Amino acid sequence: MRQVVALRRLRIHQGGQLVGQRQKVPAGRGRREMVAANAGGVKGAAAQPPATGFTEPDQVKRFGEAKASGSKRVLDIDSVYDPSWMKGARVLVTGANRGIGLSLAQEAARCGAVVIGACRKASKELEAIENVEIVDGVEVTSNEACEALASALQGKDPIDVLINNAGYFPDVSDDFTNGLNFEENLKQYDICAVGPLRVTAALVNKGCLKQPGGKVINITSQGGSALWRQVQNANKGGDYGHHMCKAAANMCGVLMAEELRPKGIAVANLHPGFNRTGMTKKYEHIWDIEGAVECSVGAKRVMHEIGRVGLLESGAPFINCEDGLLIPY
Repeated sequence: MRQVVALRRLRIHQGGQLVGQRQKVPAGRGRREMVAANAGGVKGAAAQPPATGFTEPDQVKRFGEAKASGSKRVLDIDSVYDPSWMKGARVLVTGANRGIGLSLAQEAARCGAVVIGACRKASKELEAIENVEIVDGVEVTSNEACEALASALQGKDPIDVLINNAGYFPDVSDDFTNGLNFEENLKQYDICAVGPLRVTAALVNKGCLKQPGGKVINITSQGGSALWRQVQNANKGGDYGHHMCKAAANMCGVLMAEELRPKGIAVANLHPGFNRTGMTKKYEHIWDIEGAVECSVGAKRVMHEIGRVGLLESGAPFINCEDGLLIPY
């Protein structure tokens, strides 16, 4: 017989007010020198630095080389996947109602984690996950909503892993030739760069994130690498809002790593890889040649790397979850 645990389904309204109803949910299941792990933290595959070396910036070439060499890490994540760190862990995912965020929540629950799914509006797919606590009405552009999220979790068991996943990538023209969209640019900044800071600060300041031993994972993008624009955007530019906000999100992660290190909280910026989502559908014509995968595969890649993240003496690693190698900032 399954154990049944009582969780609270919470909705956050404008102004940060909480409205909840109790439900019964069936319980399911640079320098990279490592500092000794703090007791009580979630340790994954060995909580180790990312693999040495930098990944290939040319995505078509990268995927072609992986196929030619038969790279199991790239082509068959299950061959190396270690989800053991998730069993019993409390994992909060923002933007958990769809896309890669939903797949991350599903994968964490499947591997034995207690999942907190934060989103603007819950989906049927999110509600179907076993052992999930849903907090909807969470708009990461709202200080009040982020504070209300933290208030809803205050006093409960601390969060082991916070995954700042909520994102925004509009299908609009954004270049000199076809026109720039400054309003959308600013919206991307607010959601993708400032949003993780709002959520993390609210949770840390209210004692909701385990310290020492917690992890903050920012889902960013290879699009945030300034150096790689010379390869991936050579002589064309474009998507200014996307690239600029992801670079800012990476900076947010680096700064958070410095401030949270004394508290024993590790921080990492992760590129989840090229996943077949509604957000990347504008690029479906290159899904195959660049090795885009289903979100269920992308989620395993991300979770595998989260398990390896630990405290570093300096900086925050920027990791390509496709192959586990580093991306230059």
